Amino acid sequence: MENTETSAAPSAAMLVIGNEILSGRTRDLNLAHMADRLGARGIRLMEARFVSDQEEHIVDAVNALRHTYDLVFTSGGIGPTHDDITADSVARAFGVAIDVNPEARERLADECERRGVELTTDSLRMARIPDGARLIDNPVSAAPGFIIGNVHVMAGVPSILKAMLETLLPALPQGPVVESATVTVLDTGESRLATPLRELQARWPAVDIGSYPGRRDGRSRVELVARSSDPDMLASVYAALRDMAAEVAACCGGAIEE
Repeated sequence: MENTETSAAPSAAMLVIGNEILSGRTRDLNLAHMADRLGARGIRLMEARFVSDQEEHIVDAVNALRHTYDLVFTSGGIGPTHDDITADSVARAFGVAIDVNPEARERLADECERRGVELTTDSLRMARIPDGARLIDNPVSAAPGFIIGNVHVMAGVPSILKAMLETLLPALPQGPVVESATVTVLDTGESRLATPLRELQARWPAVDIGSYPGRRDGRSRVELVARSSDPDMLASVYAALRDMAAEVAACCGGAIEE
C-alpha cells in the first residue's frame, strides 16, 4: 500500500560499496539516479558515502547512517563472488544471523530453470539474507535485494538498481516535493553576485539558494538555483533572483539568459 504524504521530508543517505568504484575502474551511475527518484517522492538525500569491500568499513557506515537518517540505501556487493560481502556485513551491523532464505532460493531456482542453467553453490550466495529481512524484488535477474530496519540493500549494477528502486518507491514514506527555479547569468563573475546573493538567502532562510559557476561556448555563466517545497515562496525568490541578477549583470556588461 502506498504511504501518504508526511508534513516533513523524510531524510535519506546512500552507501556506495565497492573497490571498483573507489579505484576508478567503474564509474558510479547510481547516486544521481537515486537522488532524482527519491527527490521526486519528497525524500531528501542528505548524505552519500563510498566505502571499500571491507567488512569493518561497511558495518561502521551502515550503523552510523541508519541511526542518523530515516532511510538508508546501499548499492553493490550482493553478487555471487568472494568480494560480495554486503549482506554479511549488514547482518553483522544489525547483530543477526544470515543464511539462505527459502523465498530467495525459490526465486533463483525458478530463474535458473527458465534460463536452462544450473543453480550452483555460488548462485545461492545471492539468496543469503539476514534473519528478519524482507526481500526487494529484482525484475531483471531475480536475485533479490532486502530491507532490514530502515536499510535497503540493492545491487550495484545500474539497470538492476533502477528496477529494484521502482519496486520500492510506492511503499516508501512521502514528503513534500522540492521544486527548483534557475536564473542563469552570463559574462558576470560569481564574486560580483556573492554579496547580494547572501542578502537574499538571509531574507528567505527557508529556501535553499545555490550558485553554480561554469563556462559554455566560451562564455562564463553562473546558475543561481532556488529550491523549496513552497511554490509561492519559490516564485517570490525567483523574481527577486532575476531582479538582482539583472541589476548586477547590467553593471558589468553581462546578461540574463532567456
